[in-house]
Amino acid sequence: MPARRRLLAAAVTAATCLGTQALAATAATATDEVVSRGVTIPAFYNPPATLPAADGTLVRSEPLPLALSLPGLSGTLPGTATRLMYKSTDSNGQPVAVTGAYIEPSADWTGDGPRPLVAVAPGTVGQGDQCAASMGLEHPLAINGETVSIGYEDLAIYRLLAKGVAVVVTDYAGMGATDRLHTYVNRVDEAHAVLDAVRAARSLDGASITSDSPVGLFGYSQGGGATAAAAELQASYAPDVTLSGTYAGAPPADLTSVTKAIDGSELAGALGWSLNGFLQSDPSLKPIAEAHLNAAGKAALADLSTMCVGDALLGYGYTKSTTWTTDGQSLSDIIAATPALQAFLDSQRIGTLKPSSPVRLVTGVSDNLVPHAQARQLAVGWCAKGADVTYKAVVLPSVGSALLNHFAPLLTDQGDAISWLTDRLSGKKATSNCWSMPVQP
Repeated sequence: MPARRRLLAAAVTAATCLGTQALAATAATATDEVVSRGVTIPAFYNPPATLPAADGTLVRSEPLPLALSLPGLSGTLPGTATRLMYKSTDSNGQPVAVTGAYIEPSADWTGDGPRPLVAVAPGTVGQGDQCAASMGLEHPLAINGETVSIGYEDLAIYRLLAKGVAVVVTDYAGMGATDRLHTYVNRVDEAHAVLDAVRAARSLDGASITSDSPVGLFGYSQGGGATAAAAELQASYAPDVTLSGTYAGAPPADLTSVTKAIDGSELAGALGWSLNGFLQSDPSLKPIAEAHLNAAGKAALADLSTMCVGDALLGYGYTKSTTWTTDGQSLSDIIAATPALQAFLDSQRIGTLKPSSPVRLVTGVSDNLVPHAQARQLAVGWCAKGADVTYKAVVLPSVGSALLNHFAPLLTDQGDAISWLTDRLSGKKATSNCWSMPVQP
């Protein structure tokens, strides 16, 4: 089957599994609404001109209808959701409004101690505001002829809720919130958004969690990088948020390695999301991009800036970055030859700091999209710093698709990951296996 047809088949299969919720193309009905690829972004997501001073302060909240919910004896199953906007700080030290959602579970917490809270950091969903994870809770799969948005994090969220764990989900800086572009894989922006989501959830009226509730972090792929970075930055940025444990699956710790791997893959569009975010975070890089990107490259970046992952798979799957540059060099070649780009990517490296709480790091040995070797090296580096690391290499055969090689461990390991995290939230001590790293794949 040709590559493009394989991607279309994958999208159709996902729609069948999740239950398609078609979104009709609409026009903005108010001046403070934004339309992204035919989807009207609710006015809730438009940040105010002035934000509170304290990180994690709630800016606003409103009820959020969950698409997948059922009536139960103890209330709506799996819980009651609230849409959030809260204040955070970006990598340049500037205030930023971040959106997300808090879900109060209907199920009782059966572990030891008070009901815990888990902050879920979504994996790659795109860069358009309509791709935000909080919207994915309302529309698990949204198709309108212009965009395909898949809320695949809903599965992990619902599994946590079923165990009586309260969940807060971040949309990250610039995703959902309409005042800026999402800074894809910016480790500081993402870490701060995750940690401030915990603070925001704690202050929400009616939530059963308190400052005494144990806190865990859960993320895979982009989310794994976000939770890994949050675990590293927690002590300095959010000392009031004590972490019981962090799950970091397939973290993109070394973006130089990841950039080379995704070029020409099904998820090549992520190159555009990365570049768009980097140019927003560091405008001094714009002249370099201007010099190297041809008309097709510039058009692709503009196009991708409003795309979700489904759109990018269908529109830019298997694209090589050599078609975006003026001289036919790949983005990796340009990075290698440009000290300013090398320095920026080095500043994004995860693994230079020691997490102060237990971390479970998972990577698939056949993962060639977010390469296994760089994720394993993160575990090695953390172990060398004396961190409490539980490392797991998921051994699955390569199936010829980088995208499937990357996502298969997410599904096969998810149950174990949630069990490990809920054990930490119950107060059970983690057992580091750093000693075994020399023989681990």
